[in-house]
Amino acid sequence: MTDDTRAFALDRGETIYVAGHRGLVGSAIWRALQTRGFGNLVGRSSDELDLTDRAAVFGFISDVRPSVVILAAAKVGGIKANNDFPADFLSENVRIQTNVLDAAAAIRTPRLLFLGSSCIYPKFAPQPITESALLTGHLESTNDAYAIAKIAGIIGVQAVRRQYGLPWISAMPTNLYGPGDNFSPTGSHVLPALIRRYDQAIADGASSVTNWGTGTPRREFLHVDDMADACIHLLERYDGPDQVNVGTGKDITIAELAGVVADAVGFDGDTSWDTSQPDGTPQKLLDVSLLRSTGWEPKVTLREGIRSTVDWYRANRAAIRT
Repeated sequence: MTDDTRAFALDRGETIYVAGHRGLVGSAIWRALQTRGFGNLVGRSSDELDLTDRAAVFGFISDVRPSVVILAAAKVGGIKANNDFPADFLSENVRIQTNVLDAAAAIRTPRLLFLGSSCIYPKFAPQPITESALLTGHLESTNDAYAIAKIAGIIGVQAVRRQYGLPWISAMPTNLYGPGDNFSPTGSHVLPALIRRYDQAIADGASSVTNWGTGTPRREFLHVDDMADACIHLLERYDGPDQVNVGTGKDITIAELAGVVADAVGFDGDTSWDTSQPDGTPQKLLDVSLLRSTGWEPKVTLREGIRSTVDWYRANRAAIRT
């Protein structure tokens, strides 16, 4: 256990606002809270509440007065989307975060969890990446705008802790996947993109699949249900200024990942690599010692998680983001 570990037993009847409750992470957190018996959950779709509208956010938070806020709302996308629209990713995410954090601080919300991304760390940070690596080097240029927005959120949480003494915390997940993911050809992250690509190859009767990059970068993956479990665990167990890395502590090359996905979907053709496309950061493996010191471990293995995600994708293909 760390000095930052203390009990914050959450009352099953208190009001919990999950910002981004329909997204990949937010929906998983919502399911996990419901499973644990939390009965007063509050969520608003983007049609119901525009989180970039400061006045609307302040009015909503003031009316609802949640005792817990989980800030999982964000504009997200894969390497191409981040590289092509950096101004959009920076502006929208900074506005979402600042509005929610400021509105929650205005009513002194007792407990808040801000969710970031492992892309906040320098491109060439020593591996595995510790929380102390933050702001020690240059960011990966393909998603630096998104990373800067998330760094601003971390600093925002730390500032509230210093100014108001509120036990707000931040969690930085590794690459997430699972039910509710984005399978769009232009907006998805690597794992759902691979699932869609290999599944489509089977549907088309294709004998080969071409993936982006060289296949050599190493990435860590965490099932979103494990992420949700970790979030609730941290809300009840952690109180410190440092962001907490959330991951498995194990990584895999993109080429190896492609092999696991191909096996999960039943594709037995050839795989080639388009080396004209960017690889991104060479390796991104999180040091999860701090999280483990609080007593948490992941439960879903990568192969199990990918198989279940393939099943979910095929069952929901007509209704999901493609």
